Amino acid sequence: MYNVDVSSVILKSRPEDLELPVSSLDHCEHVVRTALKGHPQLAADHLLNTEMRGKLVTVLEGIIRQLNLEFIKSRPIEGESEESQIRKIQTRQRSYEVLIEIALNLIGIEGLRVGFSKDEMEASLRRIMYTLEKWESLEKNEGAKTTVAKAVIDKMLLDMDRVMQGKGMIAKMGEEIRQGLVEGRWASSFLKAADKVIKGNVYYQMVTKGMCKFGNDYAIGLRWLRHLGYVQVSTNPVLAAIAYNDNPELWMEFKKVAANRKEWADNPEKYGDEITMQATMVALWPNLEVFRPIALLSDFYDGMVSYQLNPNVAASYEASVKDALQIYSKAEEFLKKFDAYLTWGYSNIKERGRPNIVFKVAGGYPAAIDITTTLNSMGIGTNNTVTYTVVQETMLIMAAMKGMAEALKKGIKPTQVYETNMGGRLESHLRDVEAEKLLKQALTKVKDKEGFLQKLAESLGASEELSKNISFEEKVRIVSGYKYLKKLTEPAFVEAIASAGTVGKNKEETLSFLKRLEEDIEMAGTLVAQRVYHIFFSPENRSKWLLYLQREYELTREEAEEIMNKIDVLPASKRKPADTLLTLADRNMTNTEFPNHQWNVLKTSREEGFNLEDYRNSIMRKADPEVVQRLLRLEDFRRAYELTPEVVKVLREVGIEGDFGEGGLKVEEWPKFGSVIKTMNQFRNAYEEFKVKAIEAVKEVFKK
Repeated sequence: MYNVDVSSVILKSRPEDLELPVSSLDHCEHVVRTALKGHPQLAADHLLNTEMRGKLVTVLEGIIRQLNLEFIKSRPIEGESEESQIRKIQTRQRSYEVLIEIALNLIGIEGLRVGFSKDEMEASLRRIMYTLEKWESLEKNEGAKTTVAKAVIDKMLLDMDRVMQGKGMIAKMGEEIRQGLVEGRWASSFLKAADKVIKGNVYYQMVTKGMCKFGNDYAIGLRWLRHLGYVQVSTNPVLAAIAYNDNPELWMEFKKVAANRKEWADNPEKYGDEITMQATMVALWPNLEVFRPIALLSDFYDGMVSYQLNPNVAASYEASVKDALQIYSKAEEFLKKFDAYLTWGYSNIKERGRPNIVFKVAGGYPAAIDITTTLNSMGIGTNNTVTYTVVQETMLIMAAMKGMAEALKKGIKPTQVYETNMGGRLESHLRDVEAEKLLKQALTKVKDKEGFLQKLAESLGASEELSKNISFEEKVRIVSGYKYLKKLTEPAFVEAIASAGTVGKNKEETLSFLKRLEEDIEMAGTLVAQRVYHIFFSPENRSKWLLYLQREYELTREEAEEIMNKIDVLPASKRKPADTLLTLADRNMTNTEFPNHQWNVLKTSREEGFNLEDYRNSIMRKADPEVVQRLLRLEDFRRAYELTPEVVKVLREVGIEGDFGEGGLKVEEWPKFGSVIKTMNQFRNAYEEFKVKAIEAVKEVFKK
């Protein structure tokens, strides 16, 4: 028995530094050595290589043989030192962890991506399950109060709980796995429960059925999402701050880096942006690691990590490109060392260290067009964000095409490109505008305007914010905003508008009006995504773009195909399950989602009568013309949905016909669009708040 607390040892365990050059003998010894240094996930992912097909069982048997010897040698001895006990516990911890991680890769989609046969995956899982049960039996016979196996499983479940502080889908999956645990068989029952939870998940089913690809708008819980088939993760200042809140250990890692930057000591404020960049990169490295095998397996079609550039310089071409190249170089330096371990012993024909990173370029500024072209011309992928309109997304996709074509002509393989469609934020903006109009109309019929507004604010939970010293106009804007008014059909809002009698004779008529308007607005983001997808990727238009790319940039058919295959529309900022279910496509589509949204989609899929096949290629559904016509009466929807004469002209040159309108948002108007202003203000505020925290962390380092 141990005289130290096993759970505490495991929670405090930290990996050893990886050293170069790698001095492994073979794949078996490499996995064992890497795992026992405290890198079990990297060790497990080493097996995710196409050259391992047909050899997995043989290699795994060698791994188990070596780990089994280490496990047996690590049995506790009466009277040994605390240091020795800790070392033995960590050896067993890492032995359990690497076999569990290998098993999860085989239970999840990763094994299918590699191309392992069903027989070799099943044979490997049998060996792992048997070994885990034997190890637990050995621990039980030793009389341990808390076995290493239980402590390892507790830690894994604790990590799942952290996702959105228990509100995310991964946290909910953890709760379901807990229900399947069997005392004394913690590890094997954990894997059996995980198998059921993973394969019963609607995202796993959508991916295995080839219905769509998915990404995550959150920085933790990524390995579990990878098991479900997710292939992308997005970051921005808001998400970076959340990552540090959910995983405070990141601050420890950042402080280690900061301690080596002596120039920051005297005046950290002077280096504020550099410090913030470094803090964001510390949160970024684990994401690159998780999706690294997917990027290498897919030849950089998938496995991308989206990094948002500094929002304070988003309008500057020079500053944005400079930041991107600096971050890209640091990522390359980091990944060369990581790849040395991940790909050790495999053929080295393909280059190593090329970052699986794409840069989120703020599409709310004209500079985004040239930034997108330039980065893609160097083989660096982009993810245009702060994009809400068909014009923005169409022009930025064409900019990416131009850059990718230049890269290919140099012989540089392009990286996957994403065109974000921030549908939920567009809908929120449209709702804000309409709610404010309706509220202002109602106020014209009211004598006690302050009392009327205060009563509504109290019902919506906004009274505290209205107590600030602000104008009446600003108070109206606050009460009408998405922060407090999620839907136009909120009972308090319906009651207020109905009492004024401005849109109906009674409450029933008012509710009917607001319900239809709300339902229309809830389709706005999806309609934009559908139109963009139709323009580029519908069967009738895709072939026209291929011919255009060949003609315009003197490319071969194969080169044009590669460009088209590496552009995905990225529906984002979801508000409801339909935002996912109505934007599915079997190609050129990656839906990116927050953890709580994932949970809502999963719950919807479990409802009686739900049929997943009803949503296959749902992005290609024809828009309801009546809904579109009603929405076009809203000025900002018209600007979001229609094109401009300049863009229509280009589409005609490509050969794409159709009535797209000409009232779309002009390039010079991008920064002034309501959704752009709101989002960029949020991003800048989040960036500045995160900067303050990062600077304070640096000060703490040098105070010591």
